[in-house]
Amino acid sequence: MKKIISASRRTDLVAFFPEWLSSALKEERARVNGPSGYCYNVELKPQNVHTLVLWSKNFSNLIHNKNNLRNLVLKYDQLYFHFTITGLGGSFIEKGVPSPSKAISQLDPLLKIAGTPARISVRFDPIVYWKEAGKIKTNLYFLEKMAPALNALGLKDIRFSFAQWYPKAKKRAARYSFTYVDPSLEEKKEAARYLVEIAQRWQLNLFSCSQDFLAAIPGIKPSACIDGRLLARLHPHQEAVSFKKDKSQRPECHCTESVDIGSYTQFCPHSCLYCYANPRV
Repeated sequence: MKKIISASRRTDLVAFFPEWLSSALKEERARVNGPSGYCYNVELKPQNVHTLVLWSKNFSNLIHNKNNLRNLVLKYDQLYFHFTITGLGGSFIEKGVPSPSKAISQLDPLLKIAGTPARISVRFDPIVYWKEAGKIKTNLYFLEKMAPALNALGLKDIRFSFAQWYPKAKKRAARYSFTYVDPSLEEKKEAARYLVEIAQRWQLNLFSCSQDFLAAIPGIKPSACIDGRLLARLHPHQEAVSFKKDKSQRPECHCTESVDIGSYTQFCPHSCLYCYANPRV
């Protein structure tokens, strides 16, 4: 059975490591430094890859074919894109991320590469709350600003979650004097109901990522960000793929099996304050 390749949950390969990614796709082999310090090889021959899943906050390098990246990814039968747009790009929270307007401008050319809106998921993720000048601020309301542009392009799928402040992120917040706020469960549910209203107004599908308490709210489904069943249906040849849960992910993650070729040693300069991965921020 062919495999799904993820590039990558661990770092933004498209935005910051296009030369490495292009080289791996050209050689049809990736040498990966795994999370536990061990190295492994991943074979990337197109005839053995069901879907190449690309995750990024900036697809400019792909769109402009830097390092021949666009041509190389088009060797694969199916591409699927996770494009994170939080509305915080360029702010002190996401210093290295393109502004929201620049990110949204990439959707149309990305859609031309994907071939169908069903192969693009917009990640409004995470939703962040913080205190500034004595007031609570949040990017929650950005979805209402972004929704018309998504609707105009026929994009449907929105994945979201509320920021989870892991110990390393808490230390980083303290270091940068960032006063994050973690709302109560009921406050998060109320915010999610607001998002449902926006999604329904603009014919969008809402999926909660690894936060099952949100999936209990009508209008929200639990997310399988890598969804073998969906990718099998979308595949141009309807080829089968594994539907088994990815055991390497969190218990509330509904993703099916894939092989990730990114590494936490490929440090991401997006410098997002809430990041769970980057030890250098």
